[in-house]
Amino acid sequence: MTARSAIDSFTEIATLRIELKDCDPPIWRVVEVPTSITLKVLHDIVQCTMGWLDYHLWELVVDRQTYGPAMDDDWNTPPRKVASRTRLRNVLAPGTTRIDYTYDFGDNWEHSLIVSDVRSGDPGTAYPRFIAGERDCPPEDCGGIPGFYAMLEARADPTHPDHAEITEWLDGYHTAELDVFPIQVALGRIAARRNAAAKHIIKSAIN
Repeated sequence: MTARSAIDSFTEIATLRIELKDCDPPIWRVVEVPTSITLKVLHDIVQCTMGWLDYHLWELVVDRQTYGPAMDDDWNTPPRKVASRTRLRNVLAPGTTRIDYTYDFGDNWEHSLIVSDVRSGDPGTAYPRFIAGERDCPPEDCGGIPGFYAMLEARADPTHPDHAEITEWLDGYHTAELDVFPIQVALGRIAARRNAAAKHIIKSAIN
């Protein structure tokens, strides 16, 4: 690989829209991501931008092919490929690519990932970077979408038998609020690791 093609490979970016399914109003994020990242890093980006804590298993499905962490057994599910061995650019279709992402097979948090507008990035800009988003992600282990909305209803109803317990459990949580700073910090860490790898690859290409 030439130095020029190595640089081009690492500066190509795309727009990623992440949306948690079955939420009303929608919970979503938009991030600019390098197309050179692996699908494992794509998982990391979804986790930190949505606010998940990476406690549970996950998978991505692109064009009916499943990707996920390396596992000794597929547990009677369709055969999966290891996400850390596949780069995002290798699964993108012309135009727009839709990826289904599921986190926590118990709560079953399903997300729609839309990748579009593949283009050259700014060599002086650190990617991935947060662009926009609305509403906080549900708390971990709250029972999926049905449990999440049931908890919000219980907190809003002082006569509900679980009102006090749920109010204490959701202390400080407000779905309408989104704290962008932790997202920016987490994405900055991913960008720093990527930039270190880019320098190594480009140096190797020059030599």
